Amino acid sequence: MKLYVGSLQYSTSESDLRTLFGTFGEIQELSLVKDRNTGESKGFAFIEMKRNADADKAIKALNGSVFQGRNIKVNQAQTNAKNKRWRPGM
Repeated sequence: MKLYVGSLQYSTSESDLRTLFGTFGEIQELSLVKDRNTGESKGFAFIEMKRNADADKAIKALNGSVFQGRNIKVNQAQTNAKNKRWRPGM
């Protein structure tokens, strides 16, 4: 299952996210979204967990929790039917 993680500090690294989400299970893919021009984080990421049950645990435990001083959003990512890109879930 692919997760959307939002409201991250701009200084959050992929390593920080691997440490946080790795406690819930195996991460298949992690993409910290960055600005094309500056290379700076945009404050959100997509994380694909190997097992859906682990992703569900992460959502329940982390959505609305404080991480690095910010209340983060964690939910299941959705695909845009038009261009097949991932977007935040509802």
